[in-house]
Amino acid sequence: MGCCNARCGLITGAVFGAVLAILGGVLIPLGNLVIEGTVKKEAVIENGTTFWFLTVNNPQAVIKDGATPVVIERGPFTYKTRFLPKHNITFNPNHTASFLLPTIATFEPNMSVGTEDEEVVVLNLAVAGAYSLVPKALHILLEGMIKSSNSSLFQKRSVKELLWGYTDPLLKDTLSLFENGTYDGPYNVFTGKDDIAKVATIESYKGERELPYWNDTFCNMINGTDASSFAPFVDKKKPLYFFSSDICRSVSASYMRSYPLKGITVYRYSLLHSTLASPVDNPENHCYCRDREVTKNCTLAGVLDISTCQMGKPIYISLPHFLFASPLLREQVQGLSPNEEHHETFLDVEPTTGFTLNFAKRIQINMMYGPSKVITVLKKVKNYTIFPIVWMNETASLDDATADMLKEELVSRIQLLATVQQALLGAGVAIFIVCLISYCCVRRNTNQGKQA
Repeated sequence: MGCCNARCGLITGAVFGAVLAILGGVLIPLGNLVIEGTVKKEAVIENGTTFWFLTVNNPQAVIKDGATPVVIERGPFTYKTRFLPKHNITFNPNHTASFLLPTIATFEPNMSVGTEDEEVVVLNLAVAGAYSLVPKALHILLEGMIKSSNSSLFQKRSVKELLWGYTDPLLKDTLSLFENGTYDGPYNVFTGKDDIAKVATIESYKGERELPYWNDTFCNMINGTDASSFAPFVDKKKPLYFFSSDICRSVSASYMRSYPLKGITVYRYSLLHSTLASPVDNPENHCYCRDREVTKNCTLAGVLDISTCQMGKPIYISLPHFLFASPLLREQVQGLSPNEEHHETFLDVEPTTGFTLNFAKRIQINMMYGPSKVITVLKKVKNYTIFPIVWMNETASLDDATADMLKEELVSRIQLLATVQQALLGAGVAIFIVCLISYCCVRRNTNQGKQA
């Protein structure tokens, strides 16, 4: 009778352990549902974008004597950018959601060194653009247009004009470096309802599943998210992939370190040197090399020719001050001093939720010009030059109120859920195994006693 009671008790214990283990397993999809709901809310934080112009100190010496240009950094000129995280949100039957990303920039004089009306001397956007677009056989016509419009290789403009628009006398059109009050997208992303690992991953951009810019399947791939969030439970051993419409391509960032941000542990991810490396050092970048003459037979590192996604405008993207770029780029323009701390791009990601809680996207806008035997302002130019105009630092950081909300309503709950889940699984499996082994031992002893 005692053995029978013991066996029954052990069986009951094993069943209880199995139930605990199953309950722990049930919490896995439950946790995913909690994450899915909170991911839709997003960590809305206020952005700011700061611009530094690289004003030319010796424009006449460059034109008349062929001197090396000397630039001086002017800034910051700061704009508050309120990103409304999603606009025109539409949930689709295939577990995706579509939305636009609007941007509105408002000048912040108290965070700037001067007003928007402050003038800087920069490369003439129209002259540089026309030089690249007009065939050399027609440079005589371009020379006439430049002279009749009193244009030159460099121009003096206000910060506001350069950033948001001015009427150019050469092209008789409005030119600007950026656009205000516009929308990026539409983006179509996975909601994670059927697979939490795919949450926020871009399914299509502007209705297409690949880019039309690079004439190569690999380079045209749209990988990862828009960098505002990633799939939950981030594995720091794996890179994070994201698509940036600013540079017309997908990139990856790798884990660098962990640190506490307002009491929340985050993972710091940074772009690797190989992101803008030459195809010689990173063969995957071969399809981003567009002009072999300008890029020294594709050996030039640190710049990305995005003219194909800028309607032919000769725009080159780099990190500020040509960080991680070929020394030649800094030799052609004096006054640059790249600094990894101030000029790198990084993301700080909360690993449990996958939210980006702090970031700095730093990009430099450059244009190209070169020698000409016909165009007067270019006769003294010896080589093709990728010339820096402005660099921007788009940042967003978690404020105290949002940090407290995340710690109280999101991170702590998910971490508690994960702890309970692990405890139930562990305890359940342990009880089940112990009871099962004990039951087998009792049953064996009972059988041996009967045989004796």
